[in-house]
Amino acid sequence: MKKRKSFLAFTLMAALAVTGCNFNSGESSSQSPEPNNNGGTTTEQPSSGKKVLQVFNTDEIPSLDSAHVHETVSFTVLNNTMDGLYRRDQNGQPYLAIAEKHDVSADNLVHTFTIRENAKWSDGSPVTAKDFEFSWKKVFKEAGHYSFMFETLAVKNAVAIEKGEKQPDELGVKALDDRTLEVTLENPNPLLNQLLSFPTFYPQKQEFVESKGDKYGLEYDNMLYNGPFMLTDWKHDQGWTYTKNPNYWDAGKVKLDQIDGYVVKDAPARLTLFEAGQLDRIELDSSYVDQFKDDPRFHIIETPTIYFIRFNHEHPVLKNKNIRKAISMAWDKKGLTDVILNDGSSPLNGLVPKRFATDASGKDFREFNGDLQQGSLEDAKKLWEQGLKESGVTEVKLGVNAADTDRSKKIGEYLKNQLEKNLPGLTLELKNVPSNQRLEIEKAITYDLSLGTWGPDYADPMTYIDMWVTGGSANRMKYSNPKYDELVQQAKLNTDLESRFKQMVELEKILIEEDVAIAPMYQEGLAILQKEYVKDFVYLPTAPTNNYLWVDIVK
Repeated sequence: MKKRKSFLAFTLMAALAVTGCNFNSGESSSQSPEPNNNGGTTTEQPSSGKKVLQVFNTDEIPSLDSAHVHETVSFTVLNNTMDGLYRRDQNGQPYLAIAEKHDVSADNLVHTFTIRENAKWSDGSPVTAKDFEFSWKKVFKEAGHYSFMFETLAVKNAVAIEKGEKQPDELGVKALDDRTLEVTLENPNPLLNQLLSFPTFYPQKQEFVESKGDKYGLEYDNMLYNGPFMLTDWKHDQGWTYTKNPNYWDAGKVKLDQIDGYVVKDAPARLTLFEAGQLDRIELDSSYVDQFKDDPRFHIIETPTIYFIRFNHEHPVLKNKNIRKAISMAWDKKGLTDVILNDGSSPLNGLVPKRFATDASGKDFREFNGDLQQGSLEDAKKLWEQGLKESGVTEVKLGVNAADTDRSKKIGEYLKNQLEKNLPGLTLELKNVPSNQRLEIEKAITYDLSLGTWGPDYADPMTYIDMWVTGGSANRMKYSNPKYDELVQQAKLNTDLESRFKQMVELEKILIEEDVAIAPMYQEGLAILQKEYVKDFVYLPTAPTNNYLWVDIVK
């Protein structure tokens, strides 16, 4: 491959001068440019003098309400239109954003934040401490998907509120005055600054939110923004436009005037738009990688995003561990990553990906447990036969819940071919639906198998491990193991980092090897084409990954 970069130190550079694209015409954003008479594509549009970045998205924005968002597209938009108390720099390190000062008590339990005097909403009104208190408590009042992040942050009473033992207003966050926010923890948390940059902890202006009712976050003008950009257009299922926010407290850092984001699910269409100068950065489909691997615009990124199969643990057949293990073992992962995907992805036989976390000695987490759920095809067939016998059936038909993207369709077709061939009596029915719908099906647990994905929310193995606790909002498969739950809680409270690391290694082994709770598939790689005039495009390993704050266009 031309260029391979680890996600641990990745800042893509290229360069761009583009005309703006707006959605006022109402035309579909996936429409491809017409080829010219020479068989190539049309030339790039002449520059309007504005610095405009043109990017693609695979899906529509479900919502921009930070109390409820739980998927990549919304996280990306919020990350570029909002600021929390902290923000992350080009290397993923947290720095003070809406807060200009952070004081900590002697016992590391009480954190006092002073809000910047020049922190403004896009309507010009000040961002206040009350905006944070309101939005944080709202996550619990409205049962937000990421309420578990408050437990991860160790905010006082978060666990008790989650269990229904206390009320949301008892959460350990309080606005002492307009510019002073006090956050009280249950125990010291070395990850606090990093976590506070996550979208779940963004502020919301109560008066504005309440004035919009259930329409808040569903249209560009039903939002207030306090970040580098603001949405100024949003055509549903087509795309949206970001414009530089003149009221941003750190506006001097922002180089772009505008960002046009198109919803383009079709990989060939993305390439056509890229070559026509209407997209500046795309992910390549596997069929084009060999064609562009020596192109200077080509890059491979290894990410810490994992793909896996969720099992419905209440399904009469899938509740059998031998069945689950057979499904996990009876297909060729390397064939998927090297042939079908061909984008730098690699087989995954655990929960925590490689090159994501190390212990104090520098040993990679993946080295401790190695490859789990391993065995030969013959082993898988024996487990399958045993599982069928134990379940009292000879044939099994399972539906596969998956997104309707090109990648998901290819993965589903590959799995169907492999598993139906290798496990006699198994029939898979692929059900590709829009990502929003896929997530709703997962939350309702009205599926048999579901192709899941998880990108880390923060730089610690716990971001993969605690999502499987009983009743957790990310569990979504009725998996439950009291021993696992107890060990997760112990690890979260453990301040001995060496001991805690060992606990997390053991937890992975319980989940993957002992319980076969999920079937790991692969660690994501991305094959990227990016115009050489796009500079300082920052891709971070933990969510949200795409950051436009530092991007420049240099012709």
